[in-house]
Amino acid sequence: MTEPSEGAFEAALAPGTQLPVGRYRLDLATGQWAWSDEIFLMHGFAPGEVVPTTALMLSHKHPEDRDRVDGVLEQAAATGAPFSSVHRVRDAHGKIRTLAVTGQGRPDPDTGDIVELFGYFVDVTGANEDIAQREATAAIQASAERRASIEQAKGVLMVGLGLDPDAAFERLRTASNHLNVPVRDLATWLVEWFRRPGVTTFPSREELVEFLAAPVPPTHVDPPDAATLPGERTGPDVD
Repeated sequence: MTEPSEGAFEAALAPGTQLPVGRYRLDLATGQWAWSDEIFLMHGFAPGEVVPTTALMLSHKHPEDRDRVDGVLEQAAATGAPFSSVHRVRDAHGKIRTLAVTGQGRPDPDTGDIVELFGYFVDVTGANEDIAQREATAAIQASAERRASIEQAKGVLMVGLGLDPDAAFERLRTASNHLNVPVRDLATWLVEWFRRPGVTTFPSREELVEFLAAPVPPTHVDPPDAATLPGERTGPDVD
């Protein structure tokens, strides 16, 4: 399981976002918490069903987040400085929720010691899931685009070199290993080179072989009427 995303906290603060928010106070001397009804619900309890204590809070924190969150609270208790954190809890029904907590310390007016922490809990579970879904969708889209480039590059090699699909991919893979360039990058470069502005004829076998031996990234591809051949480098790129 991955750690909660800090982006969920930013999403919770976005205009128009309506997420459950609850207030809390923590008495540092007794370890007793005061929760608004929303925080009871975030932990899977009916309002007032349990007495909120630090021990109860710890029992519900996700094990992977517990030490980190405890460190944030200890620092806040020592300094009183404003803080924020995102962590996971397992509520009373076993559901994993992602909560953002923000707050600050209140000093004793006589001693200056921090005697209380107060602030808000925000249930960002939905926002965190939305972010995860968007990230997954983006990853799938990027993977599809890489596959598309490889398939297009295979098509160019199949036509230009007279290869079947497997042999075309093997030609890409061999060039990739020789050049120490990922297959997806080499395929993208080949497609971009093939599609460069002004191209009106299919590249010859010699040009394709030459390109695979010395591919040029898209930013270095010269227009087809330039003096250099497809695989040559010019200017500062020449060794």
